[in-house]
Amino acid sequence: MVWLRNFFLVGCLALLGVVVQALSGRAVGWGILAIGTILLLAIHLRNLQRTLLWAQQLDKPPPSAAGGWGEMLARVYRQMRARDRDLAESRETLQAWLAAAQALPDGVVVLDHELHIDWCNREACRLLGLRFPADRGQQLLNLARGPDFVRYAQQSSWPDSALVTSPASPAISLRVQIIRYSRERRLLVVRDVTQFERLERMRRDFVANVSHELRTPLTVLSGFLETVDEAPEGALERGQMRQYFGLMREQASRMQNIVADLLTLSTLESTQAQEHPGAAGMPDIIKGAREQAQALSAGRHNLRWHIDDTLDVKGVAAELTSAVANLVTNAVRYTPDGGEIAVRWEVAEDGGPVFAVQDTGVGISAVHLPRLTERFYRVDRGRSRASGGTGLGLAITKQVAVRHDAVLDIISEAERGSTFRIVFSAERRCVPAPAKPEAPKLAPRKLSTEPKERKEAKVSKNLKGSKEAATGPSREPAQRVAKARSARAELAVEATAVDGDATPVAEPDGR
Repeated sequence: MVWLRNFFLVGCLALLGVVVQALSGRAVGWGILAIGTILLLAIHLRNLQRTLLWAQQLDKPPPSAAGGWGEMLARVYRQMRARDRDLAESRETLQAWLAAAQALPDGVVVLDHELHIDWCNREACRLLGLRFPADRGQQLLNLARGPDFVRYAQQSSWPDSALVTSPASPAISLRVQIIRYSRERRLLVVRDVTQFERLERMRRDFVANVSHELRTPLTVLSGFLETVDEAPEGALERGQMRQYFGLMREQASRMQNIVADLLTLSTLESTQAQEHPGAAGMPDIIKGAREQAQALSAGRHNLRWHIDDTLDVKGVAAELTSAVANLVTNAVRYTPDGGEIAVRWEVAEDGGPVFAVQDTGVGISAVHLPRLTERFYRVDRGRSRASGGTGLGLAITKQVAVRHDAVLDIISEAERGSTFRIVFSAERRCVPAPAKPEAPKLAPRKLSTEPKERKEAKVSKNLKGSKEAATGPSREPAQRVAKARSARAELAVEATAVDGDATPVAEPDGR
């Protein structure tokens, strides 16, 4: 032990002093003891000074020292190194936990029992409008002052989560939950549920709209059927019955169109787009839409077409046909008589193909544009039903555009018309495939004008001769047999054409 070693050294000096004094008879022994003690004290003071200097730079190794000082400094240095390693590991663990908390998709706020902020991640700052570390130590309710949130946070306990409006933006819906995880600590978890709420609202609207859209034609059908069923015999004239049945057929057709559009939209949303589609043939698709528009317009509109026949896109022809037809027919339906409709298929400045339909129709107010592509959303329900639309055309068009890496762009102003554009990326552009040459037409075969009885006799004679040729001796030439068969086939065709019967003549068994 260090103290015992030093005590032993002092004892040896004292014994040496006693022995020297006993031998010399003078007070020399006390001098030796004093000098030894002073030297020992000087060594300790020197080591103490070096230790104090090292304490100012603990990152360096300790000074070398003999005796207990060296052992003490080595132990202290080892303990410090171990503590530094533990601190480094703890720091790395803490940083990893903080990084994990920052990467969470939900906001997290660490609070004390009085709801003062200790720490929060970036998502919490975005959702609650906090600033960290500037807001460290601030009372949470002084910063997040939404009425719903304040009412929830001031509860004595929080067994369930709550749906509140974000203090940072009224357009953001939040699901918040406060969790007590120690005696003096609280954890606030915040989740952005804006998209879920929007989808839930769209689901409710969709169910309500489908029920409403189907209820109207079903009511008409059931009303007419009830009228026809309960009417006395002979009470309804034939013309009136024909009118009733025509109205019922119209409502049934309307329901069929709604179901067909719903199935189309469901197919587009539930299936994956083709990875490597070929050329869709947009010029031909637009040509078909042009015929539909002209038939629907019946000369009531001024239709102008600007089509680049050398431009095409990679895609699915059936899907693009539906999208193009929806935009063109909508323009015809919602443009008053005498209005202008311009259809363009051209290349944009960035090299991407653009299909655009511009009209001078009733236009759409800006408040309706964000929801215009939702299912069954209508700006004017009465006008939409009168025009025969199902309310799903633009939803289908948008989904087709998404599946073809395109964007549905809508520009409209009330009473001034609208412009609908499908903007494709430049990577989708391709050159149309060359048209296949038509197969040459064969000239019609000239048939004999001989009487039917003579033809039948000639056919029977030739068939008999061909049978004899086929069953005759093997020494007959093969050319004769082949010639007989050729004549038999030719006469059979002529006889069939004369009789007007398409049934082929059976060949003999001995061919």
